[in-house]
Amino acid sequence: MFRVVLVMDIFNRGVVLAKGGHRENYFPVSDSSIICSNANPLDIVELLRPQEVYIADLNVLQQKEPIEMNVEIIREVSLKTNTMLDFGVSSQEEVDKTLSIASTAVIGTETGILSAIKDASFGNPGRISVSIDMKQGRVLKKDPEIPGDIFEIVTILNYFPLKDLIFLDLDRVGTTSGFDSTLLYKLVEHSKHIVLLAGGIRNMEDLFILERLGIKGSLVATAVHSGHILPEVLNSGIKSDYK
Repeated sequence: MFRVVLVMDIFNRGVVLAKGGHRENYFPVSDSSIICSNANPLDIVELLRPQEVYIADLNVLQQKEPIEMNVEIIREVSLKTNTMLDFGVSSQEEVDKTLSIASTAVIGTETGILSAIKDASFGNPGRISVSIDMKQGRVLKKDPEIPGDIFEIVTILNYFPLKDLIFLDLDRVGTTSGFDSTLLYKLVEHSKHIVLLAGGIRNMEDLFILERLGIKGSLVATAVHSGHILPEVLNSGIKSDYK
């Protein structure tokens, strides 16, 4: 089953739509969505009934006050659906906090420390996802122990009991500009984990292409709100005979 995960970037308790990774320019999803009349996360989950959601807490990630603004609404969402939460994790304490709110903690290379990723994954096997965050062709990272080469990162992570690996191309987020099939095929070959793609998805056909490449799921938002991805696949996923 190919997983189709709904992305909800939350800022000040509302869902905003991402474009190109420029977080300061995000706007309420309801401004452009053809399926959502407001930006309330709970209303969106009730409407679309996704099997999984990926939430990025932008108040935390941008270190903007109040950083506790979104905790309760994220907790309410996680009671309704499987929730992957990017809380800007960089320590075990933050991992524990994230897992008290959501079913899966996402640790991105942009904020994470390799030692914390290792400790968190062995301490919580199957509940940690790692996001390899890319921008302008480079790995976003603050820890010098994390290699700058994505395949070296994947090789290290192969030894950790992760839930899955997310390849996040921030330049393509919200742009529906497609993806690098050759790179993704190589990632799948190198990784022992399930690989998910975030960024650039255009339509249903892209999902079928990703499945053929060996990618096991995709994180989507813009293509759903524009009507190019059928909302029902958020609940059912994609089977090989879906077409």
